[in-house]
Amino acid sequence: MDSVMTQVVATEHEDAVATPVAHWGGVFAMTLCVFALIASEFMPVSLLTPLAADLQVSEGMAGQGIAISGAFAVLTSLSLSWVAGRLDRKTLLLLLTALMAVSGAVVAWAPNYAVYMVGRALIGIVVGGFWSMSAATAMRLVPRADVPRALAVFNGGNALATVVAAPLGSYLGAVIGWRGAFFCLIPIAAITFAWQWISLPAMPAERRAHAGNVLVLLRRGPIAWGMAACGLFFMGQFALFTYLRPFLETVTHVDASTLSLMLLTMGVAGVIGTLVIGSFLRRGLFLTLVTIPVVMAVIALGLIPAGASAVAAALLLGLWGLLATAAPVGWWNWIAEAMPQEAEAGGGLMVAIVQSAIALGSIVGGLLFDRHGYASTFVASAGVLLLAAMATLMAARSRPRG
Repeated sequence: MDSVMTQVVATEHEDAVATPVAHWGGVFAMTLCVFALIASEFMPVSLLTPLAADLQVSEGMAGQGIAISGAFAVLTSLSLSWVAGRLDRKTLLLLLTALMAVSGAVVAWAPNYAVYMVGRALIGIVVGGFWSMSAATAMRLVPRADVPRALAVFNGGNALATVVAAPLGSYLGAVIGWRGAFFCLIPIAAITFAWQWISLPAMPAERRAHAGNVLVLLRRGPIAWGMAACGLFFMGQFALFTYLRPFLETVTHVDASTLSLMLLTMGVAGVIGTLVIGSFLRRGLFLTLVTIPVVMAVIALGLIPAGASAVAAALLLGLWGLLATAAPVGWWNWIAEAMPQEAEAGGGLMVAIVQSAIALGSIVGGLLFDRHGYASTFVASAGVLLLAAMATLMAARSRPRG
């Protein structure tokens, strides 16, 4: 079964990257989609306090908007293949982009918590669908030699959203309210839709192996340990990250402008991290993937006594942003190294695991935050990050030698 799957993936790859004409307009349209998608997915992080107050729920319950989007992203990433097999890829991308605009509208005009959660579920469907097919789409938009550059452009949209979305969301929330901040995502999605409609070529569906085959990868010890480590890393990260705003407002006592500046600092540090992590990965992939969660665990614990100082919190969170944003680059490199013939299948599996981990981390972090306060959330985050480091060590030790 593995050999059949490998042949199918290889055939698809050859067909996909054989495109003689580069559709760079489509690549940049997809990059704008990445920006809007990341901004939409994590906008609640910077708007948690006013959102919760308006909907008359706790901050922990409001944070479950991140959890439900992650859960629906998982369901979509594991079930989309049969839908994608029936639709032209361009049509599917346009439908997902339109659904992103609908999600923004539903959240912006949500009269209650239940409708808000429906809107968040819709963005989860878009997240799962888009990331499940993003790499394959890039391979069909540009010639083989330009695929790495196209993927780098995609990641540029991700990095830009990481820098801009949180502080801009916080600022807009202070100026026009949290509903207005979500409403601003609608015209961006509309522009993205129009640009994709014009620039993307027709991309007929291709025959694919059954989506369930990706689970076969977990039968291999090194891959199972690696996927577990990746999942634990994101769970630990988002158990803390989702609840940064209420921590900074109630413990550090920052105002809206200082909060926006601190979130911007995290974002800029994250961009720097993505630029410099390559040199560390070349020196040692697993050493880097072990070190990052260990240092982040130390930061999580350090924020408990240092959180009352705005300067100390800003420095620690800047380092957190640098490491957390750079880490996914390392995990995608691990996919390429551990599964060179099954990178697409491995990537799809990792999307499902990461989204599940984000959802679980947000749920656990919210429950602890509501019941026992921020310190318990940060301690739990540190513990899970240390488990991620240990699982990464197991992945390194169990990999084939030679």
